[in-house]
Amino acid sequence: MNLLDPGGAVIIAGLAAEPDVAMISLRHRHGRADAAAELTALRRAYAGPLLVEPFSALDLPAIAEHADGVLVGAAWMQDFQLLRAVARTGRPVVIQRAPAATLEEWLSAAEYCVAEGNHEVVLCETGTRTHLPHHTLDLALVREAGRRRPVFVDVSSDPALATAALSAGAHGLLLGEDAEAGRVAEARARAALLAPLLADGEPATVVDARAEIDRVDAALATLLERRAELAGLVQRLKPVGGFAGRDLDRERQIVEAMAARAPGLGADRIARIMTAVIEAGLQASEERDLSPA
Repeated sequence: MNLLDPGGAVIIAGLAAEPDVAMISLRHRHGRADAAAELTALRRAYAGPLLVEPFSALDLPAIAEHADGVLVGAAWMQDFQLLRAVARTGRPVVIQRAPAATLEEWLSAAEYCVAEGNHEVVLCETGTRTHLPHHTLDLALVREAGRRRPVFVDVSSDPALATAALSAGAHGLLLGEDAEAGRVAEARARAALLAPLLADGEPATVVDARAEIDRVDAALATLLERRAELAGLVQRLKPVGGFAGRDLDRERQIVEAMAARAPGLGADRIARIMTAVIEAGLQASEERDLSPA
């Protein structure tokens, strides 16, 4: 299983939410459940990518047989014997940061896996204990760790931080076993919107370049739709709306600001593009206003 999607962030959650990678934790079974029986039954119903957190090393043979990756929970991050055993399964490993662990301790945990010949190691930020009722994510630490290894961020306690986590460089989001499908869909939509803006490097082939264009176009379509909605709201709030209420000075300011961000296109091309965008938005707004309720 490749935990890293080159086109955007990987969304990890429970099976019911239809994530990119499904997760299940055996931790809550407290060693009383038969991992082999549980995972065998799960595999009969689900064939997609599966990430499993063991309760102990006794669960690893079953995980190696039935799962695609292993999640080492924050409480086990410094159980070095477990880390070695997990690495020897040959499955990709995700290591959650313990609440008080430093960056170097977190990276050292990954090195225990690498020392066993397993280089498919991803870090996962779960937060630090603070005065708040849930752990506080350290997004500065995410950015720094991301310079060394790929990093996921566990946003299960506050899914609203998904955008901030992605902006900090997260390669994926973990929303937990009980995440609702709507939250997963929202996280996926935010990831798709941000991916083209945060992408580094240059595609090496025509196919890769076209795939990147498709991602940019998807984000652009989302932004255009949102812009049209906001423009329609402005028209309804103005004393004179629609085409009759166009503010040409405001439109010139928009073009100038956008041209500063897109010097390669220049003001003339931006002006033509934005004229088309503004007029399309006004037409869509008028059509919505005239359509029967």
